[in-house]
Amino acid sequence: MTSTIETRPARGTRTAAIGAVCVLLVVLALCSIFVGVSDLTPATLFDEQTRASGWALIKLSRAPRTVALILAGSSLAVAGLIMQLLTRNPFVEPSTAGTMEFAGLGILLTTLFVPDAPVIARMVIAGAAALIGTGIFLQLINRVPRTDVLIVPLIGLMLSGIVAALTTFIAYRTDLIQSVNAWLTGDFSAVLQGRYELLWITAGLTGLALLLADRLTVAGMGESVATNLGLNYHRTMALGLCVVSLISAAVVVTVGMLPFIGLVVPNIVSMIMGANARRSIPVVAATGAVLVLGCDLLARTLRAPYELPIGTILGVIGGVGFLMLLLRRRTRLG
Repeated sequence: MTSTIETRPARGTRTAAIGAVCVLLVVLALCSIFVGVSDLTPATLFDEQTRASGWALIKLSRAPRTVALILAGSSLAVAGLIMQLLTRNPFVEPSTAGTMEFAGLGILLTTLFVPDAPVIARMVIAGAAALIGTGIFLQLINRVPRTDVLIVPLIGLMLSGIVAALTTFIAYRTDLIQSVNAWLTGDFSAVLQGRYELLWITAGLTGLALLLADRLTVAGMGESVATNLGLNYHRTMALGLCVVSLISAAVVVTVGMLPFIGLVVPNIVSMIMGANARRSIPVVAATGAVLVLGCDLLARTLRAPYELPIGTILGVIGGVGFLMLLLRRRTRLG
């Protein structure tokens, strides 16, 4: 993957950035537990009259939601990093390559033909659909001359639009449009104990990505270089795409589509950490969690006691971040 900068930042800068991300993660996680429609403060947890109800609220709702936010944000950010490495393009991630849209189509088809399928089966089918969609995306970009780095995400966005339109059409004809809208817009308001545990799979997949980090870095240098270095290029590509597809499917099945996380976060981290995957993955995961926690807090507080879909907040912030990355790249090249 092409690095977004040409020089490696100083070690002190990297250490300070890592420390700031860790502090932000802890602060935002605590805020997420205590922010909501129901009044909950630290004093509530120590008052004898309200202690039981306060801890029950944390156990049933606030803690599961916070954990789900962290798992979804960190795993999607890492999925974006993997896609950028494998495609060698800094503007590719699951929501700009059709991966999430194909996962949504897989869920819709499962609902139509296997309505009683358990959640894990829905995730597997959605993951298979996402893998097929990502394969189609890779075939398309391999057949198009890459005269500009923006050609690849443009192809992905067009593919995403086609698949999303097809999904909406099928849902409209089968009276499932409300369900599809829930998948197309990320929302954590329904996350409760017992309704988010599927996301723990993404934690394992993120750990697998860390184990594969060196191989992914080598694969990102291209097939000829990777083969000369003794790496099984196609097997590494398949493993990386499977990780991305399963992460995307688990997130879409549980909370819906969360755009731009895998696009903005890896690019920001690469400015500080460089392009080495092993060094970057933990920071990318933490930064993705910070972004999603922050957006969720905005979604809960901007129109309190009402709640905005977090997908809307991420779309606005991620879109602005995307434009800033484009302008920065044009300024550097110009």
